[in-house]
Amino acid sequence: MSELARAWARVRANLRRSAGARVFDQWLAPITLVDGDDQTDVRLTLPSAFMTNWVKSHYAERLVHEFRAVLPGVRSVAIDTAPRIAAPMVLAAPAAVVAAPVPLSAPPVAAAAPVGAERPLLDPRLNFGRFVVDPSNVVALNAARALAERGPVRFSPLFLHGGTGQGKTHLLNAIAHDFLAAHPGARVMLLSAERFMFEFVAAMRSRDTFAFKAKLRGCDLLLIDDLQFIAGKDVTQDEFFHTINEIITAGKRLVIAADRAPQALDGVESRIIGRLGSGLVVDIRPSSPELRREVLSRRVADTPDLRVPDDVLDLLATRMTSNIRELEGALTRVTAYAMLTGATIDLEFATQTLGDMLRGHQRRVTIDQIQKLVCEHFELKPIDLISARRARAVARPRQIAMYLAKRLTTRSLPEIGRKFGGRDHSTVIHAVRRIEGLRDTDRDVDLAVRMLLGQLEN
Repeated sequence: MSELARAWARVRANLRRSAGARVFDQWLAPITLVDGDDQTDVRLTLPSAFMTNWVKSHYAERLVHEFRAVLPGVRSVAIDTAPRIAAPMVLAAPAAVVAAPVPLSAPPVAAAAPVGAERPLLDPRLNFGRFVVDPSNVVALNAARALAERGPVRFSPLFLHGGTGQGKTHLLNAIAHDFLAAHPGARVMLLSAERFMFEFVAAMRSRDTFAFKAKLRGCDLLLIDDLQFIAGKDVTQDEFFHTINEIITAGKRLVIAADRAPQALDGVESRIIGRLGSGLVVDIRPSSPELRREVLSRRVADTPDLRVPDDVLDLLATRMTSNIRELEGALTRVTAYAMLTGATIDLEFATQTLGDMLRGHQRRVTIDQIQKLVCEHFELKPIDLISARRARAVARPRQIAMYLAKRLTTRSLPEIGRKFGGRDHSTVIHAVRRIEGLRDTDRDVDLAVRMLLGQLEN
């Protein structure tokens, strides 16, 4: 058995303990090591693109950490989909069925660099060209571009903060990509605060902190993600302060990302907060419905064989409001369930598949709120929506209100019918289907629904 194979056996044992038997058996046990003489660039494969995508999303960085703990010389860990062969994996399926920004076989890559230069582990999908921009993140995008471009350093550090899944990690990768393109011989490191702590502790245990310090402080660009996890780690914070202080003093570039502003980082030393606050601090605000819709449209467009109706994308964009990662996860769940069951993706299928997720993100919009807003929009009286009047000027807004009630509340069809003058559930079904059809053919109806959805969400 080669040294790399022995290391892989230890890594598997560690992963089983840390991840638990259920997760390990379902997702990590099928990983195969592509053995070879090179012990610096490790290559792993899985039997399907679906599994490859999941492992990349959840365990790519952990696998790098685990290998480096056993073999410190490991530089990168690539995770690929194995060539199609007969295999008894239930989840094996053509990669094109699962939505993804780029073909899922593309692993995070170590950016090319001259001998001796640091090679960051970057995700090729996370570049400026694929970053969806709107007023919530345009300042952060422009600041990131400015810091990455060739020429003198305009500001350092750049501190990006925002909630989970709002694009911070995407911008860190994009900065590294562009900086390396503009400065091919540069030394660049991109790591999380957790990895910073892990490697620093490992260096102390091996009594080799000098090499650790030299590696980080010699960077031309240092990017650190999820800084909030350094809170309360006094020894690590001391080393972190001296590292960033030397980077800034030397006129090099430093980018930090966290889930809150520097002054709100509880448990982080005041001298670190002061140093980080001396640069440019940029807030990434929660995404708008338009941004979320554009993200989904791009994901679908990236997979030509994938067909997801517009009303399903609208449902996800308006209901999955917490962050982009969960939004993309919801789309992956819908498409994966359709693949595994052979079902057709439509609004009913998406609602059933995402039932628990949609309930968790329910904004508690009420039917009364919907009726009030629809009346204001169409200049009707509340009594009109529950009356027996069948004139189009009243019937169409009533159908739109029923459609919104079915889409935005957890009320049953009979309950919705009762709120609209005691109508039968079949009337509600007819209204929902009628508005779904008109949204494809009638621009006025579609525009009215979009405006009302936006107002109800806000």
